[in-house]
Amino acid sequence: MQGNRVQRVFILVLALNLAVALAKAIFGLLAGSVSMVADAFHSGFDSFSNVVGIVALYFAGRPPDPEHPYGHGKIETLGTLVIGAMLLLTAAGILYEGYRRLIVPVTPDITAVTVGVMLATLAINIAVSTYERRRGEEYQSQILVADSQHTRSDVFVSVAVIGGFIAVRLGFPAADPLIAFAIGLLIARMGLSILYDAAQVLTDTMNLPCDPALIRAVVTDTPGVAGYHEFRCRGKPGEIFADIHIVVDPGLPVSRAHDISEEVERRLKETVPGLAEVVVHIEPDTSR
Repeated sequence: MQGNRVQRVFILVLALNLAVALAKAIFGLLAGSVSMVADAFHSGFDSFSNVVGIVALYFAGRPPDPEHPYGHGKIETLGTLVIGAMLLLTAAGILYEGYRRLIVPVTPDITAVTVGVMLATLAINIAVSTYERRRGEEYQSQILVADSQHTRSDVFVSVAVIGGFIAVRLGFPAADPLIAFAIGLLIARMGLSILYDAAQVLTDTMNLPCDPALIRAVVTDTPGVAGYHEFRCRGKPGEIFADIHIVVDPGLPVSRAHDISEEVERRLKETVPGLAEVVVHIEPDTSR
């Protein structure tokens, strides 16, 4: 099942993110670098978001039941919402720590080892985020794509930390807490973006890959359809629910009109990516 494949990706990424976070935290504390420790928190949150993803996908994959006739797919979106909220909390903590270090300056001990750790973890993050994004797009998993964006931001954060190291070595120790501020703002921006995307799905915003030109071509090409209107869709990529009104000859038998509606449904499901269900309403052609 697709959900199992996405969970396997999350488990692999979780192991790598834990290794990266642990390495940054240990050497960041030894060096006294607040920006490196902040980056370790960011990497650690990548691990937490992986756990949220695994749990959310487990429940989202449960079959429909009497209380949830449309299935449990939106639990994945709720998991995405949790990731966004926790990102904002993490950003607040990093901003506070950066402020504290700005008031009480501590010059980090920058060594070849700390720089080497940052470069190694940077390479791992690039590989992980690229792999995660590709699999998220392939499996049409909203939470996996969101998590890949989170991991990708870690790449830019790591580059900023390395830049802070260079600034400290050049005689600008205040650069380290300032870099921590930049990291905090970057994480906050990312969290708000994730919350916005999740809210779009939870409020049934029609912002999905339902190309109007494609819908028109599929429906009007179906034999017996004289026209259509009121096409609507909602849901998330990979799990779209839609409804449409089609117009047919009023003189057709009910059974024939029903066959036409089933043909429209079949063609739409085969053509529109991620379309899980479409309700086709039949109306008589009053223009005749």
